[in-house]
Amino acid sequence: MIPRYIVNFDLERMRRERTDVVVVGAGIAGLYTALQVSTYADVILISKKKLDDSNTRWAQGGIAAVTAKSDSPALHRQDTLVAGAGLCSRAAVEVLVHEGPERLKELIAYGTQFDKDDEGRYALTREGAHSKRRILHAHGDATGAEIVRALSERVRETPRITVLEDHFVIDVVTHEQQCVGVLVMGPDDDMFFIQSDATVLATGGAGQLYRYTTNPEIATADGIAMAYRAGAEIQDVEFIQFHPTALYYPDAPRFLISEAVRGEGAILRNINGQRFMEQYHPLKELAPRDVVARAIVTEMERTNSAYVYLDITHESEELIKHRFPTIYKFCLQYGLDMVTDWIPVAPACHYIMGGVRTDLHGETSTSRLFACGEVSCTGVHGANRLASNSLSEAVVFGHRIAKRIKELAPLGALPPIRFELPREHRPANVMKERVKLQKLMLRHVGLKRHEKGLQKASQEMERMMRFFHYALRDRESFEFLNLLNTALLTTRAALLREESRGSHYRSDFPQTDDLIWRKHIIQSIQEGVRIEGGEADVE
Repeated sequence: MIPRYIVNFDLERMRRERTDVVVVGAGIAGLYTALQVSTYADVILISKKKLDDSNTRWAQGGIAAVTAKSDSPALHRQDTLVAGAGLCSRAAVEVLVHEGPERLKELIAYGTQFDKDDEGRYALTREGAHSKRRILHAHGDATGAEIVRALSERVRETPRITVLEDHFVIDVVTHEQQCVGVLVMGPDDDMFFIQSDATVLATGGAGQLYRYTTNPEIATADGIAMAYRAGAEIQDVEFIQFHPTALYYPDAPRFLISEAVRGEGAILRNINGQRFMEQYHPLKELAPRDVVARAIVTEMERTNSAYVYLDITHESEELIKHRFPTIYKFCLQYGLDMVTDWIPVAPACHYIMGGVRTDLHGETSTSRLFACGEVSCTGVHGANRLASNSLSEAVVFGHRIAKRIKELAPLGALPPIRFELPREHRPANVMKERVKLQKLMLRHVGLKRHEKGLQKASQEMERMMRFFHYALRDRESFEFLNLLNTALLTTRAALLREESRGSHYRSDFPQTDDLIWRKHIIQSIQEGVRIEGGEADVE
């Protein structure tokens, strides 16, 4: 059983700080929400590493919002619902497509410089499963880095925001079923408590659940695990998106080769040089990501290879270098020239659609605890995220979170709060266990799943549960516990969902079952698992 807290503590004996709002995470969701809240309240923004080191920084493709006259919120909504495979919240999607354009203007006002065409209009591109060109990008393929640059600069200039870099949030503290603050570990491993009237989790995703991921080292599912232990509901974490095209090359990291490369005309070829996507979907290379990723794996299995090729050599050198300067330069470091070479690629873990369940104002089922960005499950993405909707979701719901927090009454004085659990003092090689967990997830809870493999993974994870009862005191150990916590939730949900839908594929249940499984799987530490849904809240 997962304990309520992963460390023992007594608030009366700890250093304590007080602020209006704590924001955990420094990606687009955390930075933007902190800026919005700072217009009326004091904010402490906690960054696991440096302020500009987040998942957002690696986002290449862009941000989706309706700006062209030929486009409309209705078309954006339809594309999102189709990609979400029947599990999107209609209300959440309506919020996204109608409020996205205004939030985009705010990003521009904060200093984000999106690319423009020769006539001074914002340059729009199209990505997989979008019916129109509606994706804005920056510096060709460095959209996330540009957004983080602009927002970070504005955050540092804002007097009401205090930034704590190289700080790690261990757990959310609750009293009488409401969030009252966070336990924090500083760079010197000192533990202290920050009390706040509201806490926003903007901790990003869970890519480090897998051995191969496009996510940075910091994506260790901290927010999902913390929220679960704090009593918040976790929804649909079986839906994990594998990006179809991550670089596969000796000694190179699994660097993301953006969907936008296919949007600009790149085609996929198997190891024999044959184009294959027309055999799998009418949209070919622009099919939804889950379709493309499984098609690639099928081709790899059929041809007994570890990768396929992405070919954009038929496009002009000018287009490739201008549109994808970051990708071009990165590949060139390894002797691969996009202008003349086919790029070897394979799927890698990219994004988790499920997460901490929120309402339309970003609030979780634990009062005063909010979630924003990839850590959250607003219902926008359903079973499969539409490309470039993630950055839009972060700012749309970050804005709504800021409005909701403004309505909260301040917290009063807290009574003594302590947690004590007998814990064993023994050495633990958590890095070895982390690699073991990642291999389990890749082998049994990856792109293709089966009951036998899922059961095996679950049993192995249950054996790892002993680590929750060790007296661990370092950041790497806490990250491992968060990964293990989230892996258990993901595997449990994947076992329950006996169908294939969106990014969740069961080889023993290959069909989509709308009659039984057009529903959500919700897990909480108090109530266990429940399944709910129906025509009222799904497309």
